[in-house]
Amino acid sequence: MKFLADMGISMDTVQWLRLQGHDAIHLSEERLHKMSDDIILIKSKNEGRVLLTCDLDFGHLLANSKEISPSVIIFRLEFQTATQHIEKLKKILSVSNEILLAGTIISVSDKKIRSRKLPVN
Repeated sequence: MKFLADMGISMDTVQWLRLQGHDAIHLSEERLHKMSDDIILIKSKNEGRVLLTCDLDFGHLLANSKEISPSVIIFRLEFQTATQHIEKLKKILSVSNEILLAGTIISVSDKKIRSRKLPVN
């Protein structure tokens, strides 16, 4: 699977995804850390990448766009650490590959993981 990590996601998380065999890039690696949210969504969609972010705006932008991609995983955790992100990604990737490929918004909190298929009605 292909991932694009937003600025709130650690390079340690990106490295872990790579070790799992995924194609993962971080915006900072491509010197794209100042891109607008709209452009980040377009890049993610054009490259077929699941966007990893802590920014709630991406969920709103995607829901309002009526698009069916890209999939977005939004981390809404009390402690936004690579360890926490990786633990949640392990759970998501063990059960959600198909819905990520089909287009979904996944919201990850400390207590639960929720998903909404795209487009959001």
